[in-house]
Amino acid sequence: MLDIRYAIENLELFKLAMNNRRYDLNIDELIDIEAKRRLILKEAEELKNKRNIVSEEVAKLKKQKKDSAELISEMKTVSDKIKALDEYIRTLDEKLNAIAMNIPNIPHESVPVGDNEEHNVEVRRWGEPPVFDFTPADHYDLGRTLDIIDFDRGAKLSGARFAVMKGAGAKLERALMNFMLNHNVQRGYKEIFPPIIVNRQTMTGTGQLPKFEEELFRVADPELYLIPTAEVPVTNLHRDEIIKEEDIPIYYTAYTPCFRREAGSYGKDTKGLIRQHQFNKVELVKFTKPEDSYDELEKLTADAEDILQQLGLAYRVMLLCTGDMGFSSAKTYDLEVWLPGQNKYREISSCSNFEDFQARRMGIRFKRQGKKKNEYVHTLNGSGLAIGRTAVAIIENYQQKDGSIRVPEVLQHYMGADIIK
Repeated sequence: MLDIRYAIENLELFKLAMNNRRYDLNIDELIDIEAKRRLILKEAEELKNKRNIVSEEVAKLKKQKKDSAELISEMKTVSDKIKALDEYIRTLDEKLNAIAMNIPNIPHESVPVGDNEEHNVEVRRWGEPPVFDFTPADHYDLGRTLDIIDFDRGAKLSGARFAVMKGAGAKLERALMNFMLNHNVQRGYKEIFPPIIVNRQTMTGTGQLPKFEEELFRVADPELYLIPTAEVPVTNLHRDEIIKEEDIPIYYTAYTPCFRREAGSYGKDTKGLIRQHQFNKVELVKFTKPEDSYDELEKLTADAEDILQQLGLAYRVMLLCTGDMGFSSAKTYDLEVWLPGQNKYREISSCSNFEDFQARRMGIRFKRQGKKKNEYVHTLNGSGLAIGRTAVAIIENYQQKDGSIRVPEVLQHYMGADIIK
């Protein structure tokens, strides 16, 4: 959530940021509400000062055993007015908060301005896409032929955009989960295994609610939500806490199943594992000091990249433009892995710095030594990695002419095999 008062005090920069994000915001309404709030707040503070003065006078009169009835009556009138003004301020605060909850984060100055993915900027590439002496198949056909992915039974059990991983396919998912978690722990992240069903407050803290409710799977009674990413429960671990300065930075990694309704994606990636309602993912989450967060974003992105490098998968790093970034992000790198079956790069990880946007929503602060005022931490997260899409990349990039799939060397220990056939 943005600091609305800071935004209004820096109005031209705020307007430019919202325009760059292609977000249509009624700025005049925001200014009007804040102006009313300040006016009423000033009046309430003046009346509270008056009440304090009258209270002191009443105390003096009582001590002198003089009549204070008139002043007591005046104080009651003032108190009633203060109560009404405080209620009005609360109403205005609720209006401001409701607006603020739907305003996206301000992009970092290094983020390119653009409308959509066509305006994203390639930062670097690693590895070369494999060259085949045969026409490569996609993971959908390979999965069926090898009997490691069952789309028909997934649809029978749950409907469209569900799949059953079988045999070596299931083992590949488990191998990737273990490999990624071990990799991340070795790089300093503490492993977390959080709940995958969370309450509304938790979803609101990371920015999924109220704006993206249609994307979420919900349990009706009691009202709970299936998480779309481990970012949600893991970032909320420190909600409403003041972290000690010496404990920062904090690095977490977590494996969870993830659930997304994919509302608005009708007709997109309906074939295969690319866009499923349920998928597995390993997440990276950081809590940092403000001055360190952009260095930490580079490190987090490098941690996710190292997984792809160890797997021997060609990829590119894309800096997302203002119109393509996620709602809560101030800066995002997407890692896109090469998929021979589609003959193009596809997203496999997003690594983002949210600055204090999520921390304000969750009340996550830290105290510097020698400072009285607490500060909001900066939060970051990235996929390290999306397991299903990584499995797709391995199946397609490591396919052999005879239809088998070579297992990357770093996974052979986990798989207990060097080939899937």
